[in-house]
Amino acid sequence: DKLLTELLADRTFDEIVGVDVSYRSLELAQRRLKLDRLPARQAARIKLLHGSLTYRDKRLAGYDAAALVEVIEHLDAFRLPALERAVFGDARPKVVVVTTPNIEYNRMFPTLPEGQLRHRDHRFEWTRAEFQEWAERVAGSHGYRVRFLPIGTLDEEAGAPTQMAVFSS
Repeated sequence: DKLLTELLADRTFDEIVGVDVSYRSLELAQRRLKLDRLPARQAARIKLLHGSLTYRDKRLAGYDAAALVEVIEHLDAFRLPALERAVFGDARPKVVVVTTPNIEYNRMFPTLPEGQLRHRDHRFEWTRAEFQEWAERVAGSHGYRVRFLPIGTLDEEAGAPTQMAVFSS
């Protein structure tokens, strides 16, 4: 919702699409965005779609950019190839931004027990090296270039709390 709100406030974006597998999440997003109160022209710029990024979806093809913000860690690892095909192979946006937690940073959180993931729904969390290996393989397989950026305060040993890969075609 936060990202959609920010994008909606920026008039340089002609069309903004939010996708979620959960109807409930889409209903909450619709309420938080107050779509029913937006002027018609503003409301026409945003679409909320029920779908999964692990399946080919023609509705998602042709966009300039995609942002998978804290998404991949919620998938079972065996579903990642399906996401790769659907997003990088079929939808093929010019730019894809992927963020995910950096597991090496977890020890910096005093309330997070050793070996525990940050969220109960996370299926995995990667080290910086694992994330870079995955992203470089995906980029190479689908004709993208990739660069990596840290998000948050950098720790000399643990890196940043969140890691980001920016893919461009």
